[in-house]
Amino acid sequence: QVQLVESGGGLVQAGGSLSLSCAASGATFSRYSAAWFRQAPGEEREFVAAIIRNSRNTYYRDSVKGRFTIWRGENTVSLEMNSLASEDTAVYSCAAGTVSAWDCTDANNYDYWGQGTQVTVSS
Repeated sequence: QVQLVESGGGLVQAGGSLSLSCAASGATFSRYSAAWFRQAPGEEREFVAAIIRNSRNTYYRDSVKGRFTIWRGENTVSLEMNSLASEDTAVYSCAAGTVSAWDCTDANNYDYWGQGTQVTVSS
């Protein structure tokens, strides 16, 4: 079992930056790949970024490439978000699971989820 707790959300102006962090506990976090997903009001949850266990390779949705960076520590996974735009407004959740590169974008493949943190970008 892995428990995940996000922090770092908030309100930021368009063009600004925010950094999200997710603290893991309860199991050996390095056994799992980790990812960030987001869900805007009235929208489906969507993949944002993932970092794969062992290889540490990273993957991003096209709309955040070059603006967002995912990285992980021993028991954390973080998301640095730059050049934020109103369309980035959503609840951001971290997730962990034994996923690989080819299935890391599907939320159904993740076993553990945090409670989410709100990111609001004002224009």
